[in-house]
Amino acid sequence: MKNINSILKEVLGRIKPSKEELQTIDKSLQDFIIRVQKNMKSQKINAEVFVGGSFAKDTMIRKGSYDIDIFIRFDKKHKDISNLTKKLLRNMKNVSKIHGSRDYFRIKSSEDLFLEVVPVKKVNNPKEAENITDLSYSHVKYIKKRVKSKKILDDILLAKAFCYGNDCYGAESHVSGFSGYALELLVYHYGGFLKFLRAMAKIKDKEVIDIEKHHKTKQHVLMDINAAKLDSPIVLIDPTYKQRNALAALSNKTFRKFQKTCSKFLKNSTIKAFEIERIDFKKIQANAKKKGYEFILVESKTNKQEGAIAGSKLLKFYNHLGNEIKKYFDVKDRDFEYNGKKSAKYYFVVKKKPELLIQGPMQSQKEHVKKFKKKYSRTFVKNKRIYTKQKIKFPLKKFLEDWKKKHAQKIKDMAISELQVF
Repeated sequence: MKNINSILKEVLGRIKPSKEELQTIDKSLQDFIIRVQKNMKSQKINAEVFVGGSFAKDTMIRKGSYDIDIFIRFDKKHKDISNLTKKLLRNMKNVSKIHGSRDYFRIKSSEDLFLEVVPVKKVNNPKEAENITDLSYSHVKYIKKRVKSKKILDDILLAKAFCYGNDCYGAESHVSGFSGYALELLVYHYGGFLKFLRAMAKIKDKEVIDIEKHHKTKQHVLMDINAAKLDSPIVLIDPTYKQRNALAALSNKTFRKFQKTCSKFLKNSTIKAFEIERIDFKKIQANAKKKGYEFILVESKTNKQEGAIAGSKLLKFYNHLGNEIKKYFDVKDRDFEYNGKKSAKYYFVVKKKPELLIQGPMQSQKEHVKKFKKKYSRTFVKNKRIYTKQKIKFPLKKFLEDWKKKHAQKIKDMAISELQVF
């Protein structure tokens, strides 16, 4: 425990923003809010501005640059609130539109400070929310009301840094991990960072966490929430909305990886557990060579908006490519690394399949059978269907180069602008 506590103390020193940083951010926010409120008055728009996200909840970790959430909360009478927000920002510099389920805006305030201006509806009942961001106001209120202990606030910072360092932080599809709000709730619920890790490491079956006890039983939870939102290994009932799973984005794959990381840290605590570890492609290539497997490194680029949109497109293509490779090769290992911008790298370690089983038509389809036999000289029948077997002679690199030429249009349709095979 002494070793762990000294490590956590050192990590906190690294990840806590300084007083000067917080003051600089706060001044930029106040200047921005005053400008927006003046525009609201002149344009007669009924709305209010509030700062949200981790900055408002005192749960923000130090990074190279900061994204601060600012919500413009519109009265329900307003319809096109994204367009209204655009009008409020009309005379401001360095504004870019971010496309999403509801468009929002990103303002470059300085080299290391970005303001994300998000339009939301003012709702009294969570059921009235048209978008998840409409619940942000109640999320901030809940955390500020419940989490007052400095120890718990510090432990939330540790949990965020730990998940960030292990590529489990974020509800975006290319991460499928823990959102900041979910981590705040979990650390508060379990009473600290280490208790949170121990609890996570022990989970075997689907876990249901209902902090405010909105539901009587686990079965009631599973019946009351949309089935599509129950796939996650943990169902975390949003304290502000009992029919929402705050961990719906968490995938089984990400969670199982996170569990191993928790167990490893609890057994052997090191500061490295909080640091982002990039994939060592050379090491993986060397190990593949020792085992007689083929290694390939692929880089893909997209023209889509960096962040969640680009990440999801690149991940979707990675999975599609993996499925294409599996038809001809046994995939022994593979992984995906997104750089947060507009490109991603992924590798595949494979063993060539000895032969490929190609399915043909049913015996009753005479014309199709004739064409199939003309194409393939050796065929056989199984369960009234014709098949052939083909030996696989090409290496993975050759397969990918041919596949790239053959499916150029499909690659383009999947929003991939560039594909390189190394």
